[in-house]
Amino acid sequence: MKDSLAASKGVMKNYLSELLTDKVAEPLETSAHGKKLDKLLQDAASKVAVKNSVAPVVARKEAKVSDRSTVKAEPLVNKTVAPLKRSPQEQVKQVKQVKQVELKPLVSKKSAIEPLVTTQKAYRKGSFQALFFDVAGLVVAVPLIELGGIHNAEKTNTLVGKPSWFRGVMLHREQQINVVDTALWVMPEKCDENLLESLNYQYIVMLSGSQWGLSAENLVDTVTLEQEDVKWLDAPSKRPWLAGLVKERMCALLDVEALIKLLDDGAGIIQN
Repeated sequence: MKDSLAASKGVMKNYLSELLTDKVAEPLETSAHGKKLDKLLQDAASKVAVKNSVAPVVARKEAKVSDRSTVKAEPLVNKTVAPLKRSPQEQVKQVKQVKQVELKPLVSKKSAIEPLVTTQKAYRKGSFQALFFDVAGLVVAVPLIELGGIHNAEKTNTLVGKPSWFRGVMLHREQQINVVDTALWVMPEKCDENLLESLNYQYIVMLSGSQWGLSAENLVDTVTLEQEDVKWLDAPSKRPWLAGLVKERMCALLDVEALIKLLDDGAGIIQN
């Protein structure tokens, strides 16, 4: 059993190394589709510029008569049209119709194409504290500002039809806590029967103000991190739950907000 656990923990230490080597999804601006779109827009803009630069030329042909003499076309004379006379009743009716027309405010093209501004997380400025805990040899960090509390692990009531990583509901002071088997959720492909039997969950780490709690074997410590201590994963990726990697400790820093959404949706760690 000890040899199996040691081997499993060795595999867990290599798990985050694999995350570091994964390629992050390429933004649209630098992708092949983005370059093709930019080229199409440039070609369209050049064609419009050429079309607008050529002034239309109207060739005025001279009319020929039977005696071969040339007659120039005379310009049309604009005739003034006398305004129609309306009775006072008709004029009042027309004013009422004009007042009934509702004018809609103009919307500028600039405001229509501006991207939505997303709020930046509080811990993305300056130093911040993070709680480190471990599961099956894998160390995980949670920003302290997004920590909802820590409870001792107690008995859970299992529910039918839930994912394998859902341990059950734990009652704590009349509060219902949805307990997650962290090892099964974070690394389902690494969890064999021997590893699951060796797990000794002692704590429940609560996620922000939600009812979700992550099972933890040990609470390591609380550390103050600087921005440069973390390799942030700002670009879209298949792991929205991963905010970044703490470089020195080679451990995952959780994006609690994204993780709660995945758990609410009943989604696992693997995002297709």
